[in-house]
Amino acid sequence: MSAWTSALGDGATIAQRNLIKVKRVPDLLVGTLISPIMFILLFVYVFGSAIPVPEGTSYADFLVPGIFAQTVIFGATVTGSGLADDMQKGIIDRFRSLPISPSAVLVGRTTSDIVTNVMVVVIMTATGLAVGWRIRTSVLEALGGFLVLLVFAYALSWVMALFGLLVRSPEVFNNVSFIVIFPITFIANTFVPQEGFPAVLRFIADWNPVSAVAQAARDLFGNTSLSDGSSAWSLQHPVLYTLIWSVVLVAVFLPLATRQFKRSAAR
Repeated sequence: MSAWTSALGDGATIAQRNLIKVKRVPDLLVGTLISPIMFILLFVYVFGSAIPVPEGTSYADFLVPGIFAQTVIFGATVTGSGLADDMQKGIIDRFRSLPISPSAVLVGRTTSDIVTNVMVVVIMTATGLAVGWRIRTSVLEALGGFLVLLVFAYALSWVMALFGLLVRSPEVFNNVSFIVIFPITFIANTFVPQEGFPAVLRFIADWNPVSAVAQAARDLFGNTSLSDGSSAWSLQHPVLYTLIWSVVLVAVFLPLATRQFKRSAAR
């Protein structure tokens, strides 16, 4: 059996273990689900009337794809938090005592988090439809929109895996990741059009991959297209820009996370 086959097989077992944990402790998903639902309800019904959007579209159509992007990005932090928790409890040391591939734990962790992100996206879709958001393209294009969101979230989960292994507790990871990710998801076109930003912030928002993820989802769902209002290449080609970021993140952070896993588990 090849090393890759062994890693995938063992990773599937680890992924099953993580999903069983979510099934037995459903509270793990509560925070991930409640926050985006609250964001949708607050922004649509409280702030929506005061936020200008391109003519001919509703604020719900503009907002919901941005919430999708924010939600899957925050969902990727579960990878780092879960690894930090397993390190703290000594579960990683137990895995190391088993005859499994060294990369199986990371493969299983990132794979199981794709499944949880899918569940979150399904619930978010229902919430969006309830507040007036609509998909206005074909089924294949809509599936492409969801796929772009999940691909970027998977790539980001490898970044979170590395930082989850670098810290010594899930509490530290959660605090640090929130401080970093929260402003990144707001200095973007997730909630408001970036045309109203100051020049410096608009430049950051134009090239922020979060903006590209949200814009790619809007284009593929047939919602408002902000790429017409920005000359930045990133928003003129949001799907390609998102995929480039995804490939780079995996290429850089997968080997770094694997190396750090071997070092951390050996402590």
